[in-house]
Amino acid sequence: MTISYNWLKEYIDVTESPEALAEVLTNTGLEVESIHVAESVRGGLKGLVIGEVLTCAKHPNADKLSLTTVDVGRAAPLPIVCGASNVAKGQKVIVALPGTTLYPFKGDPLTIKSAKIRGEQSEGMICAEDEIGIGESHAGIMVLETKLPNGTPAAQYFNLESDHIFEIGLTPNRADAASHLGVARDIRAAKNREVRWPSVDAFRVDNHSLPIDVVVENTEACPRYSALTLTGVVVKESPEWLKKRLQSIGLTPINNVVDITNFICHEIGQPLHAFDAAQTGKKVIVKTLPAGSKFVTLDSQARELTSNDLMICNTQEGMCIAGVFGGIHSGIKDTTTSIFLESACFSPAYIRRTSTHHQLKTDAAFRFARGTDPNITVYALKRAALLLKEITGASISSEIVDIYPKKIENRLITVKDKNVNRLIGKAIPRQEVFDILKRLDISIVEQSDAAYTVSVPPYRVDVEQEADVVEEILRIYGVNNIELSESTRADYLADFPEKDINTFRRRISELLASNGFFEILTNSLTNAAYQEKQALNFGLRPVEILNKLSEEQGILRQTMLFTGLEAIAYNLNRKQGELKFFEFGRVYGRNERGFHEEDRLAIYMAGRLAAESWQEKARSVTYHDLMQFVHMVLEKSNLTGCVLEKSEDPLLDYGMKIMRHKRTLGVVGKVRAAFAKDFGMKQEIFYADLDTSLLFQGANPKFDIQEVPKFPEVKRDLSLVIDQAITFDEIKAVVGMNGKNLITDVTVFDVYEGENIPKGKKAYALGFTLLDKTKTLTDEEIDKTMNGLMAGFEKRLGAVIRK
Repeated sequence: MTISYNWLKEYIDVTESPEALAEVLTNTGLEVESIHVAESVRGGLKGLVIGEVLTCAKHPNADKLSLTTVDVGRAAPLPIVCGASNVAKGQKVIVALPGTTLYPFKGDPLTIKSAKIRGEQSEGMICAEDEIGIGESHAGIMVLETKLPNGTPAAQYFNLESDHIFEIGLTPNRADAASHLGVARDIRAAKNREVRWPSVDAFRVDNHSLPIDVVVENTEACPRYSALTLTGVVVKESPEWLKKRLQSIGLTPINNVVDITNFICHEIGQPLHAFDAAQTGKKVIVKTLPAGSKFVTLDSQARELTSNDLMICNTQEGMCIAGVFGGIHSGIKDTTTSIFLESACFSPAYIRRTSTHHQLKTDAAFRFARGTDPNITVYALKRAALLLKEITGASISSEIVDIYPKKIENRLITVKDKNVNRLIGKAIPRQEVFDILKRLDISIVEQSDAAYTVSVPPYRVDVEQEADVVEEILRIYGVNNIELSESTRADYLADFPEKDINTFRRRISELLASNGFFEILTNSLTNAAYQEKQALNFGLRPVEILNKLSEEQGILRQTMLFTGLEAIAYNLNRKQGELKFFEFGRVYGRNERGFHEEDRLAIYMAGRLAAESWQEKARSVTYHDLMQFVHMVLEKSNLTGCVLEKSEDPLLDYGMKIMRHKRTLGVVGKVRAAFAKDFGMKQEIFYADLDTSLLFQGANPKFDIQEVPKFPEVKRDLSLVIDQAITFDEIKAVVGMNGKNLITDVTVFDVYEGENIPKGKKAYALGFTLLDKTKTLTDEEIDKTMNGLMAGFEKRLGAVIRK
């Protein structure tokens, strides 16, 4: 959104410099993204001064040139060669001094230099109006009628003023600030100054010669519709002041009628639409037309309407897409002599749908789609009508038609002092809060010791609940005035459910089930002989059942493994070849301090990974298959900082333990063959045992959203021979030290041990993904990164790079 500094000063006293005012606005939430200087004449006439021609004689070497001396307020007059036929002694003229850049009405800029012209020295240039960009005439030099002293800047003579233009990044919720008076309201709130609204007290109906009936059929889409008519309109070019105001914010003047409606839109934020009354007839209807209806807009485009497009119609056809774009036949033309002037409040939802569907982004749609003030439509009509009378010579020829069937009332919101202080992080005196709210047009209608009720006007479409009121208080009080506490925290008013372990379990269950796992539920009672046979010690004594039904169910389990092996053996004995199980359960133990129990998640895999098909041969599950699903569980929990360490778990032939913050989250590995044999199984069984409580405690439901990279990824492969004892985590650590800025991913796509590989070694084939989020990678950068990686592998892991 564009705001003019000079225009803004018409409505409120501004003592701050443009830069200081930009800081004030930004602190209130209207972020000023940039400031630039706007000049009514390009270059601002810098370097141009008033001069007086002291002497004028013919040039000795050119018939059409004159030799002059010009007093420009310096110690000595300047010799200037002039080619104008009307130059004469005693004239007051505009002089461009050496070094001045001229911006002519047409053509490229020109810099004036000291030079010899036909053998005579010239120290400047006496200018015509087109040469300095203030007019089109080149009939001769400008001759001034002025008593200003010689050397006076030309900008002072022409009364030029520069302006500062603010580009404000208006957030979608601040429709109330989408105008100069809207911005002035925020300055009032921040600086406690009065806003000067243009008076409409002079509004009077001149005659009743052009009454027009208005019917609003869809009051949901149009809660309020106001209008009047004017006759005796003379359409012509706008006065200079009006054109300058529009040009300062980047608008192109069209004619005095259209320019006034645009002026009002940017002055008070209320879009208006002027119709040629010769096209409206005696009746205007606000309604939707059948889907598929054709309508030609001002840009000569034929558009197919939807059933949700609100239209302004006469008795025969549509004249305008309400709040979005006018029609080609009802617009203001040079021959227009009477107008129907509309000022309405339209439903933001309707306008958004229509604007988006037809891809029409107009100033009116920008404001209506965010929500305008329903209580300002009549004021805007009166303001526009008075300007039309003044500038076009029109007469107001009807009473104001104002259809407002259901008044939009102020919102009443209860605000608690404790919530204000809690959310802001500082106790602000209640009277100071009330003063701020008053300056925001939010009145106090009721108060008690602990709370108060405020009345919010409809134009503040973004203030709907208590937290919004607190935000208003804070942005005017100033975030910079809130002292930082030693410990930073956040707060909120909404009630959020506490983390629920049952919900967490369900999400993990859904993840595993969606990947082909079956949930099992086994008995917590197990056979003590399972662990006694293998002389297992879990650190705690088993909890024995005093009144046990059998020895097979004599103790509470100390590991999830044995009851899971029972389920696997049961299924394998029944020819089930692809087994993927998981179970949430508890393990138990006791010591001298009492009984202990822990929540665990057990994951089992055995047999084939998937049934054989024509697309893929069957293969047995491996440790890495199980680890893949364990990683899925960790990712679903949003756990970060997990590392793998070699495990010496007595239940496993080999495996890894998962560590986080020096605590063991669980173990993953291959079940000892002796245990499988005890259950009559020859197949390899893979088992993961995770601490559910630690998973849940560390789970982070938040996630980051990142922009899709704009630049291409690069893939590179590398093969190296390393010791069998080296883990993939050690490889990733080397990658992190040598390529962390560009390498976004590293994968293993092949591991080989055997022929041509030395004993005790293994060959790893690694895939690397390289990406720079700021630019496209060059071959030199890629080679440098890969060479650094290879050097790191050789130095830290003793690797041999296979080339």
